[in-house]
Amino acid sequence: MQSVAHSGSLVSLVVVMVFATIWSSAESYRVDKYSLLMPNVRPKKMDLYLCTPIRIDPSKSYFIVGFEPKAHGHTSHHMILYGCSEPGSEDPVWNCGEMQMASSKHKSYMHSNPCKSGSNIMYAWARDAPILKLPNGVGFKVGGDSQINYLVLQVHYHRMFKDDETDNSGIYLHYTEQQLDKQAGVYLLATNGRIPPNAIEHMETSCPLYEIGKVIHPFAYRVHTHELGKVVAGYRVKNINKDVQKWDLLGKRDPMTPQMFYPIENNITVESGDILAARCTMESRRNTVTRIGATSDDEMCNFYIMYWVEGTEPLEQQICVSEGSPRYYWDNDPYLTNIPDEEASIL
Repeated sequence: MQSVAHSGSLVSLVVVMVFATIWSSAESYRVDKYSLLMPNVRPKKMDLYLCTPIRIDPSKSYFIVGFEPKAHGHTSHHMILYGCSEPGSEDPVWNCGEMQMASSKHKSYMHSNPCKSGSNIMYAWARDAPILKLPNGVGFKVGGDSQINYLVLQVHYHRMFKDDETDNSGIYLHYTEQQLDKQAGVYLLATNGRIPPNAIEHMETSCPLYEIGKVIHPFAYRVHTHELGKVVAGYRVKNINKDVQKWDLLGKRDPMTPQMFYPIENNITVESGDILAARCTMESRRNTVTRIGATSDDEMCNFYIMYWVEGTEPLEQQICVSEGSPRYYWDNDPYLTNIPDEEASIL
């Protein structure tokens, strides 16, 4: 995967590249490795989000088939890999906390979103999750005639660094130049809202799939909350008839375990007319309201679905966010019935 220099300050960006065959898949294609790492940054404030980009060789297509994290939970709260048509900045590093106000600036870094246009979440990591390898024959298409011209690594640092400390956390990307028929994508279910003090609360979302003719094959899921999360569950909801729906579990997890992508055991497909739904069961022992937000003291409710499609492009819609508590709950949604209320909150 060749990094191509271009105008602006990205010309000076140094990206370590390692070319080596790291495994031969059952499909017998060569897989190489590329290092996308932070260039020895020094965060000087709490809860700083930093981004660094690479430009992908536009003359050919690549398929990313694995993600090998190089990070530790004591330094990085989480990492997200974005595919972008255009990066949020041409700087080698910038402050990219999407939910932070633009006025919240770090004196060493300019503020911008991870992507200026064409944002796609491709991978996420937290809590010392291990390497992820995609199923044989499945890959994220980047470069060439795809809409992903850049990869942007975002790292959320939850502590300040000392003057003699730097960090090069990141991801080793496993990729192939072999053209693959099954393209991977990620769909994110999330909520806004707030959690009252000293209470158990359900943060819930539901998202109909409207893209006609597309059938997605979920193969992995990932959950993400901060400290108040107890159980996160995700479902495919299918209409059986006018009054009956079938809820099929995609995955359920304690979010305090390693926040990796776990396999979806059931052979489930999702097509137009189906609904994707998720719940985060939160328990607060705080004496104040906790809001959904970007800092470690805030909360998040995220359920990621990694899927593949065959012979077509991944979904255009990649994220669905509800208003969350106290404005949105499954039981006040007129399009949901047969809700597995107890099952969704117990492991």
